Amino acid sequence: MSPEDFDRLQSLMASRAGFRLTRDRMKLAEHRLGPLARREGYETVDALLASLWARPVATLGWAVIEALLNPETWFRRDRAAFDTFALELLPALSAARGGAPVKIWSAGCSTGQEAWSLAIGAMDAGFPVEIIATDLSQRALEKARSGAYTGFEIQRGLKAGTMLAWFDQAEDNWIARPELRAAVHFVRANLLDPPTDDHRFDLIFCRHVLTDMEPARRAQTLDNLERRLVDDGCLFVGADEALETDSLAFRPVAGRKGLFVKSPAALRRAA
Repeated sequence: MSPEDFDRLQSLMASRAGFRLTRDRMKLAEHRLGPLARREGYETVDALLASLWARPVATLGWAVIEALLNPETWFRRDRAAFDTFALELLPALSAARGGAPVKIWSAGCSTGQEAWSLAIGAMDAGFPVEIIATDLSQRALEKARSGAYTGFEIQRGLKAGTMLAWFDQAEDNWIARPELRAAVHFVRANLLDPPTDDHRFDLIFCRHVLTDMEPARRAQTLDNLERRLVDDGCLFVGADEALETDSLAFRPVAGRKGLFVKSPAALRRAA
Protein backbone atom coordinates (compact mmCIF):
# COMPACT_ATOMS: atom_id res chain seq x y z
CA MET A 1 0.00 0.00 0.00
CA SER A 2 1.39 3.38 -0.99
CA PRO A 3 1.34 6.41 1.33
CA GLU A 4 -1.01 8.05 -1.15
CA ASP A 5 -3.48 5.15 -0.88
CA PHE A 6 -3.29 5.32 2.89
CA ASP A 7 -4.00 9.06 2.84
CA ARG A 8 -7.10 8.41 0.76
CA LEU A 9 -8.17 5.69 3.19
CA GLN A 10 -7.77 8.16 6.04
CA SER A 11 -10.08 10.60 4.27
CA LEU A 12 -12.60 7.86 3.51
CA MET A 13 -12.71 6.67 7.12
CA ALA A 14 -12.98 10.19 8.53
CA SER A 15 -15.72 11.39 6.18
CA ARG A 16 -17.93 8.28 6.21
CA ALA A 17 -17.40 6.90 9.72
CA GLY A 18 -15.61 9.62 11.69
CA PHE A 19 -12.62 7.43 12.54
CA ARG A 20 -9.00 8.40 12.11
CA LEU A 21 -6.21 6.14 10.86
CA THR A 22 -2.78 7.11 12.13
CA ARG A 23 0.21 6.54 9.88
CA ASP A 24 1.60 3.84 12.19
CA ARG A 25 -1.40 1.67 11.27
CA MET A 26 -0.57 1.41 7.57
CA LYS A 27 0.66 -2.19 7.82
CA LEU A 28 -2.31 -3.14 9.99
CA ALA A 29 -4.68 -1.61 7.43
CA GLU A 30 -3.06 -3.59 4.63
CA HIS A 31 -3.32 -6.78 6.68
CA ARG A 32 -7.03 -6.22 7.38
CA LEU A 33 -7.82 -5.45 3.74
CA GLY A 34 -6.14 -8.63 2.48
CA PRO A 35 -9.11 -10.98 3.16
CA LEU A 36 -11.52 -8.44 1.67
CA ALA A 37 -9.44 -8.19 -1.51
CA ARG A 38 -9.51 -11.98 -1.89
CA ARG A 39 -13.29 -12.15 -1.25
CA GLU A 40 -13.89 -9.47 -3.88
CA GLY A 41 -11.71 -11.24 -6.45
CA TYR A 42 -8.64 -8.99 -6.41
CA GLU A 43 -5.14 -10.42 -6.39
CA THR A 44 -3.73 -7.69 -4.13
CA VAL A 45 -4.84 -4.91 -1.80
CA ASP A 46 -3.34 -2.41 -4.24
CA ALA A 47 -5.63 -3.74 -6.99
CA LEU A 48 -8.64 -3.46 -4.70
CA LEU A 49 -7.85 0.15 -3.85
CA ALA A 50 -7.10 1.07 -7.45
CA SER A 51 -10.54 -0.20 -8.43
CA LEU A 52 -12.17 1.71 -5.58
CA TRP A 53 -10.51 5.00 -6.49
CA ALA A 54 -11.23 4.57 -10.21
CA ARG A 55 -14.91 3.71 -9.71
CA PRO A 56 -16.09 4.58 -6.22
CA VAL A 57 -18.84 2.05 -5.53
CA ALA A 58 -20.68 2.62 -2.25
CA THR A 59 -20.87 -1.05 -1.33
CA LEU A 60 -17.14 -1.57 -1.85
CA GLY A 61 -16.33 1.63 0.01
CA TRP A 62 -18.32 0.51 3.03
CA ALA A 63 -16.76 -2.96 2.87
CA VAL A 64 -13.32 -1.32 3.05
CA ILE A 65 -14.41 0.80 6.02
CA GLU A 66 -15.84 -2.22 7.82
CA ALA A 67 -12.60 -4.14 7.32
CA LEU A 68 -10.64 -1.30 8.93
CA LEU A 69 -12.86 -0.90 11.99
CA ASN A 70 -11.53 -2.30 15.27
CA PRO A 71 -13.81 -5.23 16.22
CA GLU A 72 -12.12 -5.99 19.56
CA THR A 73 -14.62 -6.81 22.31
CA TRP A 74 -15.42 -9.46 24.89
CA PHE A 75 -18.07 -10.36 27.45
CA ARG A 76 -18.37 -8.06 30.49
CA ARG A 77 -15.46 -5.94 29.32
CA ASP A 78 -14.63 -3.47 32.12
CA ARG A 79 -16.45 -5.55 34.73
CA ALA A 80 -17.00 -2.60 37.11
CA ALA A 81 -19.29 -0.93 34.56
CA PHE A 82 -21.55 -3.99 34.44
CA ASP A 83 -21.66 -4.20 38.24
CA THR A 84 -22.71 -0.54 38.44
CA PHE A 85 -25.30 -1.19 35.73
CA ALA A 86 -26.90 -4.25 37.35
CA LEU A 87 -26.57 -3.41 41.05
CA GLU A 88 -27.15 0.35 41.10
CA LEU A 89 -28.61 1.84 37.94
CA LEU A 90 -31.12 -0.82 36.94
CA PRO A 91 -32.91 -0.89 40.33
CA ALA A 92 -33.09 2.92 40.42
CA LEU A 93 -34.26 3.34 36.84
CA SER A 94 -36.76 0.48 37.02
CA ALA A 95 -38.31 2.04 40.12
CA ALA A 96 -38.40 5.45 38.44
CA ARG A 97 -40.13 3.92 35.40
CA GLY A 98 -42.75 2.14 37.51
CA GLY A 99 -41.42 -1.28 36.58
CA ALA A 100 -41.56 -0.63 32.83
CA PRO A 101 -38.64 -2.03 30.82
CA VAL A 102 -35.48 0.05 31.02
CA LYS A 103 -34.46 1.09 27.52
CA ILE A 104 -30.78 0.56 26.69
CA TRP A 105 -28.66 1.35 23.65
CA SER A 106 -25.41 -0.52 23.00
CA ALA A 107 -23.84 1.89 20.50
CA GLY A 108 -20.93 0.37 18.60
CA CYS A 109 -21.75 -3.16 19.73
CA SER A 110 -19.33 -4.93 17.35
CA THR A 111 -19.98 -8.70 17.47
CA GLY A 112 -22.53 -8.44 20.28
CA GLN A 113 -20.78 -9.44 23.48
CA GLU A 114 -21.60 -6.15 25.22
CA ALA A 115 -25.31 -6.36 24.37
CA TRP A 116 -25.59 -9.97 25.54
CA SER A 117 -23.71 -9.06 28.74
CA LEU A 118 -26.23 -6.31 29.46
CA ALA A 119 -29.15 -8.67 28.87
CA ILE A 120 -27.60 -11.30 31.14
CA GLY A 121 -26.98 -8.75 33.90
CA ALA A 122 -30.55 -7.48 33.72
CA MET A 123 -32.14 -10.92 33.70
CA ASP A 124 -29.96 -12.18 36.54
CA ALA A 125 -31.00 -9.11 38.54
CA GLY A 126 -34.67 -9.60 37.64
CA PHE A 127 -35.34 -6.35 35.78
CA PRO A 128 -37.07 -6.09 32.38
CA VAL A 129 -35.06 -4.34 29.67
CA GLU A 130 -35.28 -3.52 25.98
CA ILE A 131 -31.85 -3.42 24.32
CA ILE A 132 -31.07 -1.94 20.93
CA ALA A 133 -27.55 -2.78 19.75
CA THR A 134 -26.09 -0.98 16.74
CA ASP A 135 -22.89 -1.07 14.76
CA LEU A 136 -21.55 0.22 11.46
CA SER A 137 -20.20 -3.18 10.40
CA GLN A 138 -22.70 -5.48 8.73
CA ARG A 139 -20.37 -8.45 9.14
CA ALA A 140 -20.05 -7.81 12.88
CA LEU A 141 -23.82 -7.55 13.19
CA GLU A 142 -24.32 -10.85 11.36
CA LYS A 143 -22.22 -12.57 13.99
CA ALA A 144 -23.97 -10.69 16.78
CA ARG A 145 -27.41 -11.71 15.51
CA SER A 146 -26.33 -15.35 15.28
CA GLY A 147 -25.56 -15.32 19.00
CA ALA A 148 -22.91 -17.97 18.29
CA TYR A 149 -19.45 -17.84 19.89
CA THR A 150 -16.47 -20.16 20.01
CA GLY A 151 -15.25 -21.71 23.22
CA PHE A 152 -12.49 -19.10 23.42
CA GLU A 153 -14.92 -16.21 22.85
CA ILE A 154 -17.55 -17.42 25.32
CA GLN A 155 -15.01 -17.95 28.11
CA ARG A 156 -13.47 -14.53 27.57
CA GLY A 157 -15.29 -12.63 30.30
CA LEU A 158 -17.98 -15.12 31.37
CA LYS A 159 -17.83 -17.45 34.34
CA ALA A 160 -18.68 -21.09 33.69
CA GLY A 161 -21.99 -20.87 35.54
CA THR A 162 -23.13 -17.86 33.51
CA MET A 163 -22.05 -19.50 30.28
CA LEU A 164 -24.03 -22.66 31.05
CA ALA A 165 -27.08 -20.71 32.21
CA TRP A 166 -27.47 -18.53 29.13
CA PHE A 167 -25.85 -20.40 26.22
CA ASP A 168 -26.36 -23.84 24.71
CA GLN A 169 -23.48 -25.79 23.22
CA ALA A 170 -23.84 -26.76 19.57
CA GLU A 171 -20.78 -28.61 18.27
CA ASP A 172 -17.90 -26.11 18.53
CA ASN A 173 -20.08 -23.07 19.30
CA TRP A 174 -22.11 -21.72 22.17
CA ILE A 175 -25.48 -20.25 21.16
CA ALA A 176 -27.45 -17.60 23.07
CA ARG A 177 -30.71 -19.00 24.43
CA PRO A 178 -34.08 -17.76 23.07
CA GLU A 179 -35.02 -15.84 26.22
CA LEU A 180 -31.72 -13.94 25.96
CA ARG A 181 -32.15 -13.26 22.25
CA ALA A 182 -35.65 -11.87 22.87
CA ALA A 183 -34.18 -8.99 24.88
CA VAL A 184 -31.78 -7.69 22.20
CA HIS A 185 -32.45 -6.24 18.75
CA PHE A 186 -29.47 -5.64 16.44
CA VAL A 187 -29.59 -2.84 13.84
CA ARG A 188 -27.02 -1.25 11.53
CA ALA A 189 -26.48 2.44 12.32
CA ASN A 190 -23.88 5.15 11.87
CA LEU A 191 -23.23 7.16 15.03
CA LEU A 192 -22.58 10.24 12.89
CA ASP A 193 -26.19 10.29 11.70
CA PRO A 194 -28.43 12.63 13.74
CA PRO A 195 -31.62 11.19 15.26
CA THR A 196 -34.57 11.07 12.87
CA ASP A 197 -37.23 10.24 15.50
CA ASP A 198 -38.01 10.89 19.16
CA HIS A 199 -36.95 7.48 20.51
CA ARG A 200 -34.79 7.91 23.62
CA PHE A 201 -32.93 5.64 25.99
CA ASP A 202 -32.47 5.39 29.75
CA LEU A 203 -28.92 4.11 29.39
CA ILE A 204 -26.42 4.35 26.55
CA PHE A 205 -23.26 2.27 26.36
CA CYS A 206 -20.80 3.72 23.84
CA ARG A 207 -17.52 2.27 25.07
CA HIS A 208 -14.13 2.09 23.34
CA VAL A 209 -15.61 3.81 20.29
CA LEU A 210 -14.94 7.51 20.73
CA THR A 211 -11.16 7.35 21.27
CA ASP A 212 -10.36 6.55 17.63
CA MET A 213 -12.65 9.25 16.24
CA GLU A 214 -11.61 12.56 14.72
CA PRO A 215 -12.13 15.28 17.38
CA ALA A 216 -14.84 17.09 15.41
CA ARG A 217 -16.63 13.82 14.65
CA ARG A 218 -16.35 12.77 18.29
CA ALA A 219 -18.08 15.98 19.39
CA GLN A 220 -20.76 15.42 16.74
CA THR A 221 -21.33 11.86 17.97
CA LEU A 222 -21.59 12.99 21.58
CA ASP A 223 -24.20 15.56 20.60
CA ASN A 224 -26.19 12.82 18.86
CA LEU A 225 -25.90 10.58 21.94
CA GLU A 226 -27.10 13.39 24.22
CA ARG A 227 -30.18 13.88 22.06
CA ARG A 228 -30.97 10.15 22.38
CA LEU A 229 -30.59 10.05 26.19
CA VAL A 230 -33.43 10.86 28.59
CA ASP A 231 -32.70 13.71 30.98
CA ASP A 232 -32.18 11.44 34.00
CA GLY A 233 -30.31 8.79 32.02
CA CYS A 234 -26.64 7.78 32.02
CA LEU A 235 -23.94 7.34 29.42
CA PHE A 236 -21.17 4.75 29.77
CA VAL A 237 -17.93 5.19 27.85
CA GLY A 238 -14.68 3.26 28.30
CA ALA A 239 -13.14 3.51 31.75
CA ASP A 240 -10.13 5.38 30.35
CA GLU A 241 -12.09 7.62 27.96
CA ALA A 242 -12.53 11.27 28.92
CA LEU A 243 -15.17 13.57 27.43
CA GLU A 244 -14.51 16.87 29.15
CA THR A 245 -12.69 18.47 26.24
CA ASP A 246 -15.02 17.07 23.57
CA SER A 247 -18.50 17.99 24.71
CA LEU A 248 -20.40 20.30 27.01
CA ALA A 249 -23.32 17.88 26.98
CA PHE A 250 -22.07 15.51 29.70
CA ARG A 251 -20.42 15.65 33.08
CA PRO A 252 -18.64 12.76 34.84
CA VAL A 253 -20.07 10.96 37.87
CA ALA A 254 -17.60 11.14 40.74
CA GLY A 255 -16.08 7.81 41.70
CA ARG A 256 -17.44 5.98 38.64
CA LYS A 257 -14.93 5.78 35.81
CA GLY A 258 -16.56 6.02 32.41
CA LEU A 259 -19.99 7.02 33.75
CA PHE A 260 -21.53 10.34 32.67
CA VAL A 261 -24.82 12.17 33.05
CA LYS A 262 -26.20 15.17 31.19
CA SER A 263 -24.64 18.49 32.10
CA PRO A 264 -26.74 21.40 33.39
CA ALA A 265 -26.10 23.14 30.06
CA ALA A 266 -27.62 20.21 28.15
CA LEU A 267 -30.63 20.11 30.46
CA ARG A 268 -31.20 23.84 30.02
CA ARG A 269 -30.98 23.41 26.26
CA ALA A 270 -33.58 20.63 26.36
CA ALA A 271 -35.92 22.75 28.44
